[in-house]
Amino acid sequence: MSVLDKLERRIGFIAIPGLFRYIAALTAVVFILYMVDPRYLMLIDLDIDLIRQGQVWRLFTYIFIPALGGFFPAWLNAAFTVLFLIWVGDRLEEAWGAFRTTLFFLIGMIGTTIAAVVFGARFSNTMLYSSVFFAFARFYPDIVIFFMYILPLKVKWIAWIYGALLLYQFVTGTMALRSAIIVAFANYILFFGRDIINDARQRREVSDRKERFEAATRRGPAEPLHRSAACGATELTDPNLEFRVSRNGEEYCIPHLPTAAPRPT
Repeated sequence: MSVLDKLERRIGFIAIPGLFRYIAALTAVVFILYMVDPRYLMLIDLDIDLIRQGQVWRLFTYIFIPALGGFFPAWLNAAFTVLFLIWVGDRLEEAWGAFRTTLFFLIGMIGTTIAAVVFGARFSNTMLYSSVFFAFARFYPDIVIFFMYILPLKVKWIAWIYGALLLYQFVTGTMALRSAIIVAFANYILFFGRDIINDARQRREVSDRKERFEAATRRGPAEPLHRSAACGATELTDPNLEFRVSRNGEEYCIPHLPTAAPRPT
């Protein structure tokens, strides 16, 4: 029984079936309130100073802020965020079940909150939902989605491109940004770390076997040490054969070894 199975037996009550559908619905509500008054987002973002003053709801309300800004209109980004949450959440729950999906999200949310407290920064939910996307890509790498609403790409390709971008940000960014990436992806590492290591080890073993096969192929077929002068059999064609050298100097397999002619009486 794995650690996650043991946790599910102990704290399985935390599972929230359809969790991402609830998050998507509240995200839509937040966007409507934002359209009424953009200042509303300032009441629910992850502001540690205000949390210390007693506004504890900010510890979780920041997860409902939709992606805004960029090239596309705000309503389109919000609609994509809502649909993304529903679609990805349903697929993760199909693959994992309600408990593991809930636990995965909670670990990422708690990690993001801790990083915000430690560094006193206003972290968004971007990294948190990025970890959710990478978990989705782990289960469904070959699903095709329309990147930027136009270009059809497989999920695994988008994950590789986004992963390279995150790595660049990690190397060149501030310590606060690095910490945000690490803690937000702690859930991904906890859930998939062992699988990633096993996959890497398996790929290495396959690569080693392929190299040994190619090296043997380049050397050509092995030459036999024994060959029967009668039938041409070798120890390579039949490892169970035994060979003897006859009086005429030729080598024969035992079944075809010439018998000595009887002496005249």
